[in-house]
Amino acid sequence: MKDFTNVWWILFLPLAGFLFQALGGKSLVDGLGAKRGRLACGALAVLPIATAFLFGLSATLQLVQLPEESRVVVLNLFDWIKLQSIHIPFEFRIDTLSMTMVLIITGIGSLIHLYAVGYMSEEKDFPRFFTYLNLFIAAMLILVLGNNLVMTFMGWEGVGLCSYLLIGFWFRDLANSKAANKAFIVNRVGDWGFTLGMFGILSLVASSKDIVGIEGQRWLSYDVILPHATEILARNPAMATAIALLLFVGAMGKSAQFPLYVWLPDAMAGPTPVSALIHAATMVTSGVYLLNRMSVWFLASPTAMGIVALVGALTALIGASIAFGQSDIKKVLAFSTVSQLGYMFIGCGVGAFWAGMFHVITHAFFKALLFLGSGAVIHAMAHNQDMRNYGNLRKYLPITFITMLMGWIAIVGVPFVSSGAWSKEAILEPAVNSTHGLMLGPFTAGQVAGWVGFFVAALTACYMTRMLLLTFFNPEERWKLITDTGHVHSNHDASHHAVHAHDDHGPDEHGFFYTDKEMIDQAQEHEHHHELDSHHKPHEVPALMWVPLAVLAVFSLFWVGAWLENGHVLKTWLTGHHAAESHDGPLSKSVLIVLSFVVSLGGIAVGWWLWAKKLPTWEGFDLSKWNPIQRWAGRQWGIDNVLSDGSVRAGGGIGTVSAWIDKNIIDGAVNMVGGLAKLLGGLVRQTQTGNVRSYALFMQIGIVAFIGYLIYVLTVGAK
Repeated sequence: MKDFTNVWWILFLPLAGFLFQALGGKSLVDGLGAKRGRLACGALAVLPIATAFLFGLSATLQLVQLPEESRVVVLNLFDWIKLQSIHIPFEFRIDTLSMTMVLIITGIGSLIHLYAVGYMSEEKDFPRFFTYLNLFIAAMLILVLGNNLVMTFMGWEGVGLCSYLLIGFWFRDLANSKAANKAFIVNRVGDWGFTLGMFGILSLVASSKDIVGIEGQRWLSYDVILPHATEILARNPAMATAIALLLFVGAMGKSAQFPLYVWLPDAMAGPTPVSALIHAATMVTSGVYLLNRMSVWFLASPTAMGIVALVGALTALIGASIAFGQSDIKKVLAFSTVSQLGYMFIGCGVGAFWAGMFHVITHAFFKALLFLGSGAVIHAMAHNQDMRNYGNLRKYLPITFITMLMGWIAIVGVPFVSSGAWSKEAILEPAVNSTHGLMLGPFTAGQVAGWVGFFVAALTACYMTRMLLLTFFNPEERWKLITDTGHVHSNHDASHHAVHAHDDHGPDEHGFFYTDKEMIDQAQEHEHHHELDSHHKPHEVPALMWVPLAVLAVFSLFWVGAWLENGHVLKTWLTGHHAAESHDGPLSKSVLIVLSFVVSLGGIAVGWWLWAKKLPTWEGFDLSKWNPIQRWAGRQWGIDNVLSDGSVRAGGGIGTVSAWIDKNIIDGAVNMVGGLAKLLGGLVRQTQTGNVRSYALFMQIGIVAFIGYLIYVLTVGAK
């Protein structure tokens, strides 16, 4: 039997990095000086994650050598929660699904950490940033390695907390704080569903002890609930759909499915490395991981599966359509992430769970590449994020351009050329050919979702071509046209440079993190970024930032996807974590490949026709010239405002209804409860006269009543 005890280091190393950054990071920076100290601090943040990747790779290679039926190993570190009715150990599950996620989290996470060392090199509160980043990785590892739902939920909440801290890292900016709050609050909705689903599973498993037949009351451990799910649900078929949908609500929150996607675009307020980490490799894939882990519970309910596929299709469509109305380069990629997550849920909803994970892998590479590439562009353009101020940047940023071109090829999904094409086809083939499950008239939910997926593929190719052309290809170098009184749409990567410092102050007395006063005292008058103007000259990013781009570009190329798909490597590897999809539909794989080719090239051609030349006058800075549909897409079709605050301006009649319900029903119910409490309090207050004799009388009445009750119980109750 292989020894997997080294797997614990995969968690302990990021935790050690977190503790070092929190307790000793500032002392190191102050002791060595700003530049050298931050470089050393950054190295000690990257090293634990990179080393954890090596441990994960070693464990994965050990797992490969085991027979397929033996590729599940449970490691118990200690008894965590032990009550009379339930036992929850601190235990890890080493299997093909968990190790796949570990390699993604630590591998891409270490590249993002390395990039962040360069990107945040002039950030005064450097150690605090990497404190949160290391803790984020540790929480994500608990989520995917935990062998029970409670440990998964602990990691689930941990990444929620860390995302709040990272999105709001530049908390002095009100927009950043609001974005962090929004992410935290919306995710609580999903967590509510996860919690109820977990309690439902606990109730079912605990009541089926004769089936489970395992001692120790480990009712929430995966090695208990997964092998016996079919037998347990056969006794309680009505609960299958309810539990699956509750777990799906949890997945919707973390993986930004409609309508709970609204937090994800606002998460762009955080630093670009945070955007890449949240959007590409970690937090947003949690929901897909949960569906894969609990796949046998979802498969017990065709209704739940159909809903998963339809919600995924709707999310993909909404995300892609809104991307056309965005001028902020990071916002385009944010809504692209929303759309791509929809694809993953389509795959899971039609039973192709392995295909959903396939797209998780390819998306992790190309989306991390695109986000980090956008950060390089923003860095080169004085932290200006508006694509309308760019143009012809391939001349100034050749490395960034080539790597982002590879990311573009991957996401538009040109067959035989990109990894994204293979993973999309792995999803859409079983979808359009599905013949069973939830029916919508003459079509299955999977078929509807599949054809929507093809349409979204065309939209994706078009809006991503728009982003590429506006940024790198248009011959106009539009920042040169900016005058002192002209339009400068500098939606900065937050207003962080206002508190940057270039100091070499020695050590001082302070707490774990720099206080506001310390930040102000140590910041200098000048800033390291100037405002974008006609004298600006873009520049390529340093090696610390472009090396991760080059690595990610290599893994975004076609051969990775082709190897995983054509050799059925991933499908075989994830055996036991996916259902056998139905391929008995009318469309063959070759027909679907041709269709994908036509769809992708069609989207690219339309995008090239519209945006290849200079910036169109209808997409300038005067939004009144925009097409009404594009303006509406830029406002997210009013969905965000309606869901966030019931704004009448955003949603028209829908907003009015929402505001009325909020004011008259929700607030009215709260006010009624408050008024009732006030009334009862006023009545009780009448008894508080301050007269000691009155209090003594009430005490005597209480004693007499209690004695009378005892006499009643002893006489009448005994009979």
